[in-house]
Amino acid sequence: MIFISRYIREQKRYTKKELKTMFCFSDVEIDTFLKSLKSYNIIKTVQNTPQQLYLSALMNGESIISDVEDDADKFLYIFSYVGVITIGNRIIKCYPKYLTSIDDPINKMKLVLKVLGRYSAKEQIINLYNGAGESSSFNLLAIILFLLNDYYENGVYANDIEVIGLNGEGDIVWNKTISDGFTIIKNNRPYYMDMYTHKLEDNELDFFQRLHQCVLTECSKQLEKADLLHLFDLEALSLSEEHLSDFGEDIYILYQLQSELNIQFSTRKQILLKTIYAYINNCRTLENNYGISMYGTPNFNLVWEDVCSEVLGNKLHTRLGNLPLPFGVAKNYIPSMNLIDIICKPVWFGSKEDGSSFKKVAAETLIPDIIDIYKLNEEYQFVILDAKYYCMQLDYGRPLQGNPGVGDVTKQYLYQLAYKKFLAAHQIIQVKNCFLMPTEKESVIDLGLVSMEMFMEQGLRDIQIYLLPADTMFNYYLEHKVIEFDKLI
Repeated sequence: MIFISRYIREQKRYTKKELKTMFCFSDVEIDTFLKSLKSYNIIKTVQNTPQQLYLSALMNGESIISDVEDDADKFLYIFSYVGVITIGNRIIKCYPKYLTSIDDPINKMKLVLKVLGRYSAKEQIINLYNGAGESSSFNLLAIILFLLNDYYENGVYANDIEVIGLNGEGDIVWNKTISDGFTIIKNNRPYYMDMYTHKLEDNELDFFQRLHQCVLTECSKQLEKADLLHLFDLEALSLSEEHLSDFGEDIYILYQLQSELNIQFSTRKQILLKTIYAYINNCRTLENNYGISMYGTPNFNLVWEDVCSEVLGNKLHTRLGNLPLPFGVAKNYIPSMNLIDIICKPVWFGSKEDGSSFKKVAAETLIPDIIDIYKLNEEYQFVILDAKYYCMQLDYGRPLQGNPGVGDVTKQYLYQLAYKKFLAAHQIIQVKNCFLMPTEKESVIDLGLVSMEMFMEQGLRDIQIYLLPADTMFNYYLEHKVIEFDKLI
């Protein structure tokens, strides 16, 4: 079976006819294809209007059509996903919406997939299944990628065997040396002509090591056949010439895996054995897996937020005593407090039956994305940053589009207001309040600013809008590099 693989831009509007042509479907097949994707909320459907064709994101309150319609020209289909999706022999490679001017996004996509890998690794969860209930399907692609990435990090499954040799390497086995060895006594001291030694060696004939090598080779060939090996920046593996059938029937292999699980206490070995078990117990070929397999996220905004937070050194949960404050922690502030604790919480007041009052403090409050404090050119900087995964249009002569809503703007001002007393107490004057959005460009773009007069009257600053080069941010994220905001812009 031949795989049909195509790139799709996140949140671009596609007609049914375009998708039918791209993926070589018949009329019946395209409807089944779209309904399957819609059942996993991978695609949205909107009315086909001239205005919709020029939008790059779903708008708040936008009317979403619930079903895939028969009229091919009346509706537009929008992919709300970043990553790779396989459904039968069709492969959908969804790249982020901010990439607007490239013909072949493979290199950009490879970087995005690495970022997705690091982001998902923090959760340490293998997504065995997509969806829930009747619409759930075995996530074969995620399993294959986990097995291959685990191999590159940890190598093949190994069960060591104990080897006792004569005058070999390793620790001396004194009991055996004394009881079985030839001893010479001189000056009342024993001298042993030969030493029995002990060491552990990899058992290359171990059933589970051979099985692991076989499964890895099979997984690698599947990705290579689907033209995904290069996209995930993996090398082809050829660790075994055996086939799974050489190990016996599936039921026998599964029994052996379960038996091995019962005697292994290593967390890594347990996870690996369970993953191999899932691979063998389910459909083992991508083209025959008619459910959907996915590697990625429908919420790339959360990935962008995490990238910005790590790269820009978010100190929201840092103790005041560990912050670079001009004169240390000011009076009325406790060094053990976190920066987030300064933002006050709503307090609710009620009345008891006897007429006295009581109060309840809410559990939640305003939570900024990123807060940082650092010294630049002898001045202390306080920055309040909000990572926004938008494609904003702020051009002269064109309508404002893709901008944060009034709720986003007012919250950003409230963050600044919440720290106003703290900044005054610590004599910090320089404040930056910014929205951060990704761009495919190679340098930072100062897009403009947003202002609300009622907050300006309170002595607050404008909110600046910066487009940050996504590739640079992603590379810093993968390298675990932290950089101060002013040095970035």
